[in-house]
Amino acid sequence: MEPPLHERCQVLAAHPCGLMAVEKAAGVLSHPNRKEDRKRSLLRAPFDEKAEAFAMEGRRWFLLHRLDAPTSGVVLLAEDPELATAVRRLFADHVVKKHYIALVKGFQRASRATWRDHLAVRRRGGRLRTIVRRSPPNAVTDVRVRLHRRGTPAMTLLDLFPRTGRTHQLRVQCASRHLPILGDATYGDFAFNRGVKQRTGHHRLFLHSHRIEVPLVWKGTEIAFSAESPLPTEFVSA
Repeated sequence: MEPPLHERCQVLAAHPCGLMAVEKAAGVLSHPNRKEDRKRSLLRAPFDEKAEAFAMEGRRWFLLHRLDAPTSGVVLLAEDPELATAVRRLFADHVVKKHYIALVKGFQRASRATWRDHLAVRRRGGRLRTIVRRSPPNAVTDVRVRLHRRGTPAMTLLDLFPRTGRTHQLRVQCASRHLPILGDATYGDFAFNRGVKQRTGHHRLFLHSHRIEVPLVWKGTEIAFSAESPLPTEFVSA
C-alpha cells in the first residue's frame, strides 16, 4: 500500500529497509495539528501525536522530521518503528546532512560563510517566534552563494547547510543579517513580499529543502540513503 499522500506531494525515493523520502509542496502541513487539518497535511491519514506517525488500514508511516508549512522539499518517513527511532537519533545528533536553497532580499557579499547564533524560542500570541540573543551559539549554518541577482533591490540565491536544527533557524539567521527570505510572513520584509507577489503572482516562502543524506547502519548493513527535490521554477522566475 502506497502512503496516502497529498495530491501535491510525491515519493522521491524509497529503500527496502522502509525508509522513504517524499516531496512536500509549499503550503502543505508536515502533519495535521487538528482533525480538520488532515486535508492539508502530507499524508491524508489520522496522525498519532505520541508516536509521531500516520496510520491507515493497519499501516504506519513515522514522520522523522518536520518542515514548516510554507517550506517545500524533502521530508523523510519510515515504516519500521525501530528504524524511525534510529533515524530520529541521527537527526538529534546532527549526523543527517541537510541542504536548503533560499532566495533572499539583499546581497550576500562573502561567497562562503558560516553563521553562528544563539537562538531562543518565544511564544507570542499563541505563535512561536525565534529571536537572536547574545549567548554562546547554538545554531550553526554553512552558507554558499549560488547566484547574485543585481537590481533594485538586489537578491541572492543561497545554498544553506544547517549543522543544527533550531526552530525557524534559517529564516531567523537570514533575517538577522538583513537578508530576509522572500515570502517570509513572520521575519521578512512585508512590503517587498507584496511587491514580489504583485509582480510575479508567486505567493510562497522561498525556502526549499533541496537534499537530505542519511548515513545509517541498519541491522549490520551500512546504508547511504539520499534524496533530492529539484529547485522549484518560481525561484528562478521571481
